[in-house]
Amino acid sequence: MIQFWKALCKPRSLFKLDLNTGEYERLASSVQYSISDDYISPSSHIAYPTENGLQAYGFYHAPHNSDFEAPEGELPPLVVNVHGGPTGSVKHALDMGLQFYTSRGFAVFEINYGGSAGYGRAYRNRLRGHWGIVDVDDAINGVRYLVEQGLVDGERTIVRGGSAGGFTTFAALAFRDYFQAGSSHFGISDLEFWNQETHKFEFHYCHTLIGPYPERRDLYRERSPMNRANEINVPLLILQGTDDKVAPPNQSQFVANALREQGVPVAYIEFEGEAHGFRSFETNVRAHQAELAFFNQVFGFEAADELPSLHIDNLAEFSPKANE
Repeated sequence: MIQFWKALCKPRSLFKLDLNTGEYERLASSVQYSISDDYISPSSHIAYPTENGLQAYGFYHAPHNSDFEAPEGELPPLVVNVHGGPTGSVKHALDMGLQFYTSRGFAVFEINYGGSAGYGRAYRNRLRGHWGIVDVDDAINGVRYLVEQGLVDGERTIVRGGSAGGFTTFAALAFRDYFQAGSSHFGISDLEFWNQETHKFEFHYCHTLIGPYPERRDLYRERSPMNRANEINVPLLILQGTDDKVAPPNQSQFVANALREQGVPVAYIEFEGEAHGFRSFETNVRAHQAELAFFNQVFGFEAADELPSLHIDNLAEFSPKANE
């Protein structure tokens, strides 16, 4: 379905707006394709219980493809998508990158963990001093809720994200024992380095999210997944740009090497010339293909897509763990 590949690069349109009437006319668009609703999963906004008697929120997308039918009685595997920011948020909008997975039998849950924008100041402040804790708790509790509702298979859960979402992915796997697999896109794994080397726009960002530096250097080291990489015990895919200055390749390489040494399945892919956030069409296609191939091999699926081969270190010797 080539339309999904084309849609991975966000389309842009040019409009003419009449300021007097509010009417507008589309003059041009960067894309010339349409995708049938038969392949689009509508989203449901969900509130669910989390730590300390509070609620967290997210958007649930059930698997949806009119060309295929799931085996009777089988619940779908779940991909938990963690947004970047980290104080950004997931919006109620069509995301073809996620529809790529729902059209292939996966359920997707986009979480707006405590600290995300759009739910008021008190909600936003939940992450103050607690990045790497609240976001991880809310990700896990979101899965638990969906499992309790009978919507997803609790034994096939995946956490994925890019940048700060990659940090939460690393943290969830290094500090907790819940998910069965993960996928990090240019994820942050060393908070101390990020605090010292990030661009001016986000300078002192970590002072709010973690604590003042260097006074609380202990927290930066304690919550850096890179320092606990040898405790990750489930398959992990790491996608990394060679020119990334925010989360440099050597950090991702360190995590990948730690998993190889521990005998944990890991696949590490670098994209030449990509920085912090994948830009090119070819890279985005390859990243999604690699993820689908990774999930298929880890959980024993047979993809309908023709995918490039992907080698996963240690997979043959690995025994999947049950969810706790």
